[in-house]
Amino acid sequence: MRIAFELSAEPRNDQGKGASRRLRHSGKVPAILYGAHIEPARLALEHHKLLSLVADEKFYSSIISISVGTQKQPVIVKDVQMHPARNAVVHVDLQRVLENEKIRLHLPIHFKGEAAAPGIKTQGGVVSHHMADVEVVCLPKDLPEFIEVDVSAMNLNDSIYLKDIKVPAGVTVSALAHGANPPVVSIHAPRVAEPEPTAEAEAAPAEGAVAAAPADAAATAGAKKEEGKKEDAKKEEGGKDAKKEGGKK
Repeated sequence: MRIAFELSAEPRNDQGKGASRRLRHSGKVPAILYGAHIEPARLALEHHKLLSLVADEKFYSSIISISVGTQKQPVIVKDVQMHPARNAVVHVDLQRVLENEKIRLHLPIHFKGEAAAPGIKTQGGVVSHHMADVEVVCLPKDLPEFIEVDVSAMNLNDSIYLKDIKVPAGVTVSALAHGANPPVVSIHAPRVAEPEPTAEAEAAPAEGAVAAAPADAAATAGAKKEEGKKEDAKKEEGGKDAKKEGGKK
């Protein structure tokens, strides 16, 4: 079993938000250790030591030896909670490792050969990484540090899917076991940005609006003229009716 990191921890008995807050103020980080068919254990880790490790991607994909008093045991990191506003670790979840039991862990994907890929080198394409890590299941002895994907033979519009990547013997990709096969990396033509509107194009609607204004004004004037004619016709008809009434008298 390959051990990549070592950590020291202290057992802690207090629990609750208040106890965790006091622990953090003292320079320690609350952690929980579970698995291996035994009861979970509450631990306290040194914050300054932990902070130097969480920035390393290997910390999340390796087996760690943790010392609690005189006892050492292999573990893997299942979760690290960071403070939302500052560079501080808030809580850590650890899982015990047994040599004869498979573990489930996310491994980083390392891409190689991009500069030599024909799709990039001679065909003007750009590469898109669709996945940064992949979940695998394996025994602790078979756990690799990362999954490597070679893109040196890719042409324009080529894609490498999850089922295409090679994993070491004894390692299974979780998503494939459930029928999923997403793309991992692809090479495609660069997207052409839409041209920004020119000053002439922006002015065109305004000119159209100005041109339309006289037509609207003419239509309004015509409507008013027609209304005036109707009013004159009514007045003329009214005058005729008045003359008729006068003649009858």
